[in-house]
Amino acid sequence: MVSVKSNLSSVDNSPEEIWNNWLEAISDNRNSDEMDLIKRAGMTAMQAHHGQFRVSGECYFFHVLTVTDILNDLRMDHETLAAALLHDVVEDTDLTLEDIEKSFGHHVAHLVDGVTKMSRIHEYQEQVDPSIIAQKDHQAENLRKLLLAMVEDVRVVLIKLADRLHNMRTLGFLSEVKQKRIAQETADIYAPLANRLGIWQIKWELEDLAFRYVQPRTYKKVAKLLDERRVD
Repeated sequence: MVSVKSNLSSVDNSPEEIWNNWLEAISDNRNSDEMDLIKRAGMTAMQAHHGQFRVSGECYFFHVLTVTDILNDLRMDHETLAAALLHDVVEDTDLTLEDIEKSFGHHVAHLVDGVTKMSRIHEYQEQVDPSIIAQKDHQAENLRKLLLAMVEDVRVVLIKLADRLHNMRTLGFLSEVKQKRIAQETADIYAPLANRLGIWQIKWELEDLAFRYVQPRTYKKVAKLLDERRVD
């Protein structure tokens, strides 16, 4: 029902074409030094993720670029965009955090490290029944506090929210069990985090997408009613 706008070209284009078009779209609002950092981070990510594909079939680089585009739309600084482009390389490629710091500096490496550490929330949540979290608000609140306590820079949370948003947009390619688990987690943890940070557009889209998978029948009824109202 709602979505964050995108500056990306069609996914039918090659990663290089999508990348170059995106760089051109954002270049008017960035100086040369900022664009240099973003360009180097993007090329590193493209090379590191070469040959990797998501369950949806799209190349993995398109995922990290979409995450970065969401953050660019929020007018985040160049270090955040660079870290977003690199946010999965430590977990999913041969690059190390030391490699990131050497090439892109301490601040970018610190952000990438923070996003990597935030993934540990899943280790904790696997020990908690999602239905219990849905029933007991204080448990969900504890998980949100845990996320915030694990980071020293709020930009880490923003990158994670953008990452979750794109994952939710492509949730339909996963099994029904995973869809419901991830959607419930999004409704309980990530949408409230976006709300606390005042990022309303991401909050609304996360809630909308979570609703679609947690209560699909009700979602379809609401969507149908909204379509009828639009016609009226």
